[in-house]
Amino acid sequence: MNIYVGNLNYRVRENDLKSVMEQFGAVDSVKVVKDRETGRSKGFAFVEMQNDNDAKRAIEELNEKEFEGRQMVVKEALPRT
Repeated sequence: MNIYVGNLNYRVRENDLKSVMEQFGAVDSVKVVKDRETGRSKGFAFVEMQNDNDAKRAIEELNEKEFEGRQMVVKEALPRT
């Protein structure tokens, strides 16, 4: 399952987020979205998890939880249209 994680602190790195998500199961990939020109984080990321049940549990447990001083928004990512 692909998970959207928003409202991240701009200092959060992919490894930081991966370690949080791995508490719920295997993580295939983490991609913090960055501005093309500045290279600075845009404050959101996408996390791919192997197991849908693990991903759903991560969404339930982490949505609206504080991480690095900000309240995260965690939900299933919608496919691009």
